[in-house]
Amino acid sequence: MGRARTTSDRSGYVLLEDGTRFDGELCGGEPVTGEVVFNTSMTGYQEAVTDPSYAGQIITFTYPLVGNYGVSSEAMESDRVQARAVVMRDAHNGEDVASAEGGWLDWLEDCGVTAISGVDTRALVRHIRDAGAMRGGIFRAELAEADAAERVAAEPSMAGADLAREVTPAEPLRFEGDGAHVVGIDTGIKLSIIRQLRERDCRVTLLPCSASADEVLAEDPDLVFLANGPGDPAALDYVVGNVRELVGKRPVFGICLGHQLLCRAVGLDTFKLPFGHRGANHPVKDLASGRIDITSQNHGFAVRGPSGEPTIDGDEPVRWETDFGAAELSHLNLYDRTVEGLVLRDVPGATVQYHPEAGPGPHDARYLFDRFLELAR
Repeated sequence: MGRARTTSDRSGYVLLEDGTRFDGELCGGEPVTGEVVFNTSMTGYQEAVTDPSYAGQIITFTYPLVGNYGVSSEAMESDRVQARAVVMRDAHNGEDVASAEGGWLDWLEDCGVTAISGVDTRALVRHIRDAGAMRGGIFRAELAEADAAERVAAEPSMAGADLAREVTPAEPLRFEGDGAHVVGIDTGIKLSIIRQLRERDCRVTLLPCSASADEVLAEDPDLVFLANGPGDPAALDYVVGNVRELVGKRPVFGICLGHQLLCRAVGLDTFKLPFGHRGANHPVKDLASGRIDITSQNHGFAVRGPSGEPTIDGDEPVRWETDFGAAELSHLNLYDRTVEGLVLRDVPGATVQYHPEAGPGPHDARYLFDRFLELAR
């Protein structure tokens, strides 16, 4: 069992920027603000909060029971908790599982992460689905709502936010291997992606997101990888400019934010989704083959089509001409018909919006790592 926990004088509440309030019981941490989003996965709570793509965000878990199987070092997706806080319906601190190395709530407290339980997360998520993801905060009950509202209003918007600089490594990171040399522009890579590449014997070099195209090419990559990460892709034009200098000189592939950055590099625009895609049950269709994969997703922005359209009406690849030759929108989200993939036809390059490595989630799409590596041959 985890450490004994008291519940006296721990009343708190979640306050959204539109004034909506949800009461609960604080599990630790200090008052905090951020963008309030929701994740629909039934498991993988530790992977979620350590995913750098959640930087600047407060995660609401839709599945009511959170923490029942503890935490472990194997479930880390980075070296620390990246989310600002966690909102739950029924938090548990058990560690009665063979793989557990500690209790969930104990671990959050040790990491200094704010958490609140006993919240009507169903009502909270339904509100966000109707009104959109928005700024919010978690506060102690004694703090007046007017004061809390001022703190929420002072939180910067996610639109226009460059959070990649907060999660990128300060210096290059290197992982040995005898296969293809993959050089990543690290805007917040998950450890699961590194594991998938290393399982294929890749040599992996991760550069800070500020690395120039010349610095990337100086590493003599077989492939350039554009990583996942937090924030607004429109705030990363300094990365997009470097990607444009790399396309056609080396094969390029990207995942999540990396998908958005390559799309912007070939002339497409991005936009903020109403409440994002965050979960492990999103059906995505490969428009060339008709194959449908159930995918893991975590993004709040999406790519517009070549005519500026936010969704794709047809079920055929959408082809158009870019500065680098022909390109195709290759994948489609079957929930809302937003763009989920790109293929460059005249130079080697491809992306997906979702997470083929999962971590957590289904493994339907892990074959894409082999497909991406074929770009180097």
